[in-house]
Amino acid sequence: MAHALARRQLLLVLDNCEHVIGAAAELCGRLLLGADDVRVLATSREPLRIAGETRHRLAPLTLPDPANPADHDGSEAVALFADRARQADASFALDAETAPVVARLVARLDGMPLAIELAAARLEALGLAQLLDRIDDRFLLLEEGDRLAAARQRSLAATVEWSYRLLDELQRRVFRAVSAFPGPFTLEGAEAVAGAGSGPAVLHLVDCSLLVPPRAGPDGRSRYVMLETLRAYGAGLLAEACEGDAVAAALAGYAVRVAEDALAELTAGTGAMGAGTGEVGAGTGKVGAGTGKVGAGTGEVGAARWLDAEDATTRQALAWAMEHDAAVATGLAAALAWWWQIRGRLAGQVPLLREAVDRAAAGSDAWCLGHTWLGQASLDSADPAGALRHFTAVRDAAGDRGSFPQLARCLSGRAATLLSMGRVGEAADDARRALAVAREDDRPLAEALALAVLSLVACVVGDREGAVQLARQAEQIAADRHGPTTRVCGHAVTTVLIAVDELAAAERVCAAALAGARAAGDLWSLGNLLEKMVVLDLNSARFADAAAHLREGLQTALRTGSRARVLDDLDCCGYLCAMTGRCAEAVTIWAAVVALQGHDGFSVPAHPELPAGWFERQEPLREARQALGPAQARAAEERGAAMNLATAAEYAVLLTAADPQPPSAAPGLERLSHRERELVTLVARGHTDAQIAGQLFISVRTVSSHLDRIRDKTGCRRRADLTRLALSAGLV
Repeated sequence: MAHALARRQLLLVLDNCEHVIGAAAELCGRLLLGADDVRVLATSREPLRIAGETRHRLAPLTLPDPANPADHDGSEAVALFADRARQADASFALDAETAPVVARLVARLDGMPLAIELAAARLEALGLAQLLDRIDDRFLLLEEGDRLAAARQRSLAATVEWSYRLLDELQRRVFRAVSAFPGPFTLEGAEAVAGAGSGPAVLHLVDCSLLVPPRAGPDGRSRYVMLETLRAYGAGLLAEACEGDAVAAALAGYAVRVAEDALAELTAGTGAMGAGTGEVGAGTGKVGAGTGKVGAGTGEVGAARWLDAEDATTRQALAWAMEHDAAVATGLAAALAWWWQIRGRLAGQVPLLREAVDRAAAGSDAWCLGHTWLGQASLDSADPAGALRHFTAVRDAAGDRGSFPQLARCLSGRAATLLSMGRVGEAADDARRALAVAREDDRPLAEALALAVLSLVACVVGDREGAVQLARQAEQIAADRHGPTTRVCGHAVTTVLIAVDELAAAERVCAAALAGARAAGDLWSLGNLLEKMVVLDLNSARFADAAAHLREGLQTALRTGSRARVLDDLDCCGYLCAMTGRCAEAVTIWAAVVALQGHDGFSVPAHPELPAGWFERQEPLREARQALGPAQARAAEERGAAMNLATAAEYAVLLTAADPQPPSAAPGLERLSHRERELVTLVARGHTDAQIAGQLFISVRTVSSHLDRIRDKTGCRRRADLTRLALSAGLV
């Protein structure tokens, strides 16, 4: 052939070379040596790997933006589905209702053209919604394609199997193993799960288009991705080969090592454990080969980004371990807890963490660490009694063991809890013991935290000079370090400095800690510190700044699920309204706080973590009531007392808007019937569809139908939007 083509100028196309890749490479190599003007276009699922080859990898079809699936303009995958769907069902139309469903469907199919065409062919028989619902069974669903196509192109399973069968035995085993990763993974992770020496096979899977070429993850490390369709196929192969349990166990072991490495990196970066963290025991072992180092920076930021990148893997591993290996589950959950907290996810993980801790050996390090975090979560949810139980369990477990990693942090948490309950003497005892343990173990940040709690105790008993001195010591120790505990100390020191009227110093400490929280992505500390900044803003009559900080703080507290912080923010909102002449709003917000805190009246005991008298709101409340008059004051109180936490928070967010709209400007409200306004009101009060149905004596289906019509009339797609509408219109 080379002789025949030697004097010709042409393009030679060789299609589907993967099953004869060696012969195709040899042909092209010889041909190009003897035919200078010949160019070869070879299509294959892996490269020829010969001199002079230029590779162009074809990407899947473009997909819609996941954040806005209704906007499908420019999506090749949606366009292909729509075209083939109309061929299968002439009545199909891509509109505002069908476009988001199609977007989710083609995303689940990874933008693979054959899969999309096969799915569109099933549209008439199944309908769009059912097609999406059944896509998990894609290999059974997407078959019977073009009768005239090659056998490997008549079904999705045949197409994937074609590529799989071209692998050798080692490559097939590695393919099966890495299909267990639910998200992006590193080469080290693949070797940890598939076994030592599997690296070359992973690289070959990239060449064969069975893995997406690596890209930098949130942690800066290169990560591979297997498309969902291929993962589903690999899961079936794992089951057939009876390898599923072994691979899942290896994946869980890898996840534990990652979590413990990240925890160690946090320790290395701060000089002590972060707020509430400690070394994990529970039989999980130490760091092994295959996890590598943190890619993006060191210390807390690098460790947190590493866990961000491994999120899907750790979640899947934890779910598996909860059912199959209690020790691994406890160790993994305990090691992840600090990251859950700074990312604002601890409240949502409490049921899982509690279950994991219940399975651990009582008194083990992981058991103690888990209970310490459950105590912190209880404080965040405004449950000091629950927090005290958890912290006390850890203290009692210490017994005669002496010190262990999380004891000092636990004692500081217990002291803060006792202080919030008014048990000042006991709080002081625990804080002093925490300080002694921290110094004995040479844990500087634990020492700073204990000093910060002692400064709060001194503040409560009226020892202003001692409070400031202890706060300064805590600040000095934490100044050159970074991490969650540093920001906890900053919060406590700010509180004390506000209480003793050293506002300039308080603002300096708070601003530094706030900047650190933003840089670290620490949502938990961010919410705490924003509330302190609101206090400082109000003290300085910076009302616009107070509103902006309060709005951000409320949104952050809602995101993290911190009930205690939401209540404090709501209380601050009452003061903001009172100080800016919005008397009715102040009375409403304070009535909501009183009802949500479970108090019988408007007199709330002074909170030890806030300036003296800050929560003694009788005088501003009396003035607000007097300005309103008895009838309006009573109406405002009744409105606030009827609010649940979410509704009150949404109301406060509206009150802190830069340019709040008057009630008459509520969009779409005039189009609603009396019954529809009633439904909007009940939604705003936090009622579920079932509760609304019971109260109005109608079916849940009827409620859902009414809400759909309300959404169409108002444009409010979410329940939060309906709540905002009701609040702005004065329906609640």
